[in-house]
Amino acid sequence: MKIVTYLSGKELRAGLRCGGDRILDIATVFGRAQDAGLVAASMMPPTSVLDIVSGGPTMSQACNDVLSAVKANDLDFVGVKAVDATLVAPIPRPTKNVFCVGSNYRAHVTEASRAQEKQYKVPKLPVFFTKPPTAVVGPNQSVLMDPAVSEKMDYEVELAVIIGTPGRNINAANAINHIFGFSIANDVTARDLQRAHGGQYLKGKGLDTSCPFGPEIVTLDELANFENLRISLSVNGELRQDGNTKDMIFSIPRLIESLSLGLTLEPGDILITGTPSGVGYAMEPPQWLQDGDVVTCEIEGIGTLTNTIQNTGSSQSA
Repeated sequence: MKIVTYLSGKELRAGLRCGGDRILDIATVFGRAQDAGLVAASMMPPTSVLDIVSGGPTMSQACNDVLSAVKANDLDFVGVKAVDATLVAPIPRPTKNVFCVGSNYRAHVTEASRAQEKQYKVPKLPVFFTKPPTAVVGPNQSVLMDPAVSEKMDYEVELAVIIGTPGRNINAANAINHIFGFSIANDVTARDLQRAHGGQYLKGKGLDTSCPFGPEIVTLDELANFENLRISLSVNGELRQDGNTKDMIFSIPRLIESLSLGLTLEPGDILITGTPSGVGYAMEPPQWLQDGDVVTCEIEGIGTLTNTIQNTGSSQSA
């Protein structure tokens, strides 16, 4: 399945891609499927993507049954044309901080060493940090840039993993059973803040709107080759990053194993898994994001995530 969250008027609705050109209103059609006896009457219709993710295999199967029934014309389509849909982040407000991984592609570690004139080594364990829920924005939404806060905004395309089955101390060999699906994220980073605050990640990585996420979640069954996907990013049409998820230093199962050690992962948790080489600060000369720049992230099998940089011109608090 390919799952989205979209706006219907002022209301957020969970939707399933139906044939690529339509988005099915899953809550409404789910209820009709129950009336028709196609789905167990005891199940609560999902009203959000989190409902689908947390509902486990039974909910996923029910949603697949509804989707199949619509495609077979056993149920009327209720939803919107994909071209008319206003998508937001698939999980608009994560229940936790987004888990992030640094230094997970060898070529990126190499370029970081050169750009910072430091002797970096490939980490022996994954480097984890987080972004707050307020950092998350959806496709085609603005990434806000305030020069009074940061003058060195950068980009990082990343494969996002969405946890489906909860667990703690998860073994790498079993980690795939805890994955619900995948999406795209852009780890927008204020490099000057990152350096100014002792090199720690949170301040430079946690600004509002600094985590574009979407446009949809593709379930594991549709993206079984997640460890061999082309991953790229362009700015104003210029290709900047071009890599492959097979080049990760720590595989996704290994990341889940390490992250879950003594830390419970829950349905809907998001883990973004590092970026390939080509970031702006490592270019010669460095290329920082500017007002009006259009940044497009693309991952094979998932699609594209596009956002525009917007200079707010003010750092005043609301």
